[in-house]
Amino acid sequence: MSKSTSKAAIKSKSQKNTPQQQVPHIEEPTIAKPMARIVAILYDGMLILALLFLVGTVLTVIGTLLTMETGTQSEQAQSLPTWYQNFIMTPSFILTLVAFYGLFWRRGGQTLGMQTWRLKTVNNAGHLLTWGQSFKRILAAALMPLIFGIIGSLIGGSRAILLTSAFLGLVFNYVFCLFNRRGLAVQDMLSNTITLKMPKVAHEGLWRGFRNRKQNK
Repeated sequence: MSKSTSKAAIKSKSQKNTPQQQVPHIEEPTIAKPMARIVAILYDGMLILALLFLVGTVLTVIGTLLTMETGTQSEQAQSLPTWYQNFIMTPSFILTLVAFYGLFWRRGGQTLGMQTWRLKTVNNAGHLLTWGQSFKRILAAALMPLIFGIIGSLIGGSRAILLTSAFLGLVFNYVFCLFNRRGLAVQDMLSNTITLKMPKVAHEGLWRGFRNRKQNK
């Protein structure tokens, strides 16, 4: 037997004895589960409440200076005019909410709470949302709380019943995932967007997403 033939036989034998390398399984994004979405909202809720409190405080001070006579006694305290509350403060709160979600969704597809649970919101084509798509998704998410709130106000009329009904409407958005064949929430369907659970290897992270998007411009 020649020397080259001997080497080929040894190489062939070693290949048979060597176990084949396992191809690593690549995890793919999946539609986010309702519980993960709700927990992310609770995380973001604390930051949103702080922002709304700040906006409300600033607007209250401005409204007091512009529309009311200030006194020095507690019995002289007055409420802000109804028109100021309805046409200045309420739209400002809505714009704050839209700006919060719109900024994060446009830049990285995820808020701070969503980043913690590796959630990412994109449109049906897999791209980051535009301002228009973000606004549409927020309106879609507010639809059921609004409907439930109206029903609650008709049944009871008290502020507590109204807020409880609106909260149940928010919960309904995500309970709907359990009955939808694809696991979509109400706002997913109405706005043609989707929230995904990202795998660890593909999880870009919020600040890295901001930086990469800025570099790609």
